Amino acid sequence: MSLSLPAAPASLAHLPDPPGPEKRPSLRHLLAFRRDPLGDFQRMSARWGDVVMFHLANRRAYLLTHPDLVRDVLVTHHRNFIKSLALQRARVLLGNGLLTSEGEFHLRQRRLAQPAFHKDKIAAMAAAMVRHAERTARSWRPGMELDMGREMTRMALAIAGDTLMGADVGAEAEEINRSLTDSLALFDRLHNPFAPLLDRLPVPGTLRMKRARRQLDATIYRAIDLRRRSGRDRDDLLGLLLSARDEEGDGGGMTDLQLRDEMLTLFLAGHETTANALAWTWHLLAQNPDAESRLHDELRTVLAGRAPGAGDYPALPYTRAVLAESMRLYPPAWTIGREPLEDFEAGGYRIRAGSIVLVSPWVVHRDARWWSEPLEFRPERWLGDAEASHPRYAYFPFGGGPRKCIGEGFAWMEGVLALATLARRWRLRPVPGAAPTPQPRITLRALGVQMRVEPV
Repeated sequence: MSLSLPAAPASLAHLPDPPGPEKRPSLRHLLAFRRDPLGDFQRMSARWGDVVMFHLANRRAYLLTHPDLVRDVLVTHHRNFIKSLALQRARVLLGNGLLTSEGEFHLRQRRLAQPAFHKDKIAAMAAAMVRHAERTARSWRPGMELDMGREMTRMALAIAGDTLMGADVGAEAEEINRSLTDSLALFDRLHNPFAPLLDRLPVPGTLRMKRARRQLDATIYRAIDLRRRSGRDRDDLLGLLLSARDEEGDGGGMTDLQLRDEMLTLFLAGHETTANALAWTWHLLAQNPDAESRLHDELRTVLAGRAPGAGDYPALPYTRAVLAESMRLYPPAWTIGREPLEDFEAGGYRIRAGSIVLVSPWVVHRDARWWSEPLEFRPERWLGDAEASHPRYAYFPFGGGPRKCIGEGFAWMEGVLALATLARRWRLRPVPGAAPTPQPRITLRALGVQMRVEPV
């Protein structure tokens, strides 16, 4: 079925299409992209420049890799874009939450959720973040070999369960993580032209996804029901969302379905991205002993042997810089997709309505035009005046504009305090033969980050 697109505005119709690997849909390029999307993005950008046209299955796609073009898509012309095909498909799992909703409904939900992410509310959740990180630190023993992707996921799930719902999900952590992994498998079908049919057939992958959604729904709805019946006010995110009222709009709150969609979205985003960022951070620290030593020096000086708290966050600039540099090299959101409602111009080229527009932190964060020795791990890039020297959208791990991640402040607090809590006791060394590999799905998962625990 062909997509009916609006005619190009007269001022844009004369503009050429961008260069790229294929002028027509190509199975060869689709297979190359599916095998190695990270490398494919970098190769296309290196060969054809800041605006590249290619095809994903039967869809025309554009890769934009200049910070000014990133700003145009995410900020300046954001009203011309809706969410990409990937996040449209995510509605199968996430419903109509902040990550997937559009228009006035999205603005209303964002207004309702925003007070829950005020810096004072986040600071109040710091104790829970540190408590679960301390529990993880106490469970480690010298010489243990750990899969850091799995270990950081277990910890981040516990933090998310506590801060989002006031619930201890420790006993369910493995099952919840398995359910999330099975649910996210729907993205493996993203560019499969038969995906809509497969979603309706009782094939094993579809059955796993449906079973996983039932498990996640049961966890979320149980927490909502218990809270409503208890009548107790709590300062976790569920309590704040339950009490939220749209004072600028209709004065109403969220239905259980809206709560479910927002809670599941925050639960997924709130643990998946942080877990991945921390797993890659341990890998990078082990490869860079000078940075690791400077991190431990800061923790000894500031914490003097005690656990950190929210008040220590401003006093740990190097710890934050380590996390920032880790997210530069291994951004949890490795690509951000949009669909233009009308044709627009980018770099002198015509970008067509109804296409897929991709901006990629993975590519831009590793571009030598904006970063000296871009593949080197240098936390010093984020200290003092150095941070301000980078173009604004040469670094955008949390997106940008009105749809910038609402939980950015939460993620920074959790990441810095969890790293400080664990690193003040332990350093990690690679297990010989381990092969850390980024797995680009909806986030950039850390596979094969096998580490051996050593006391500081």
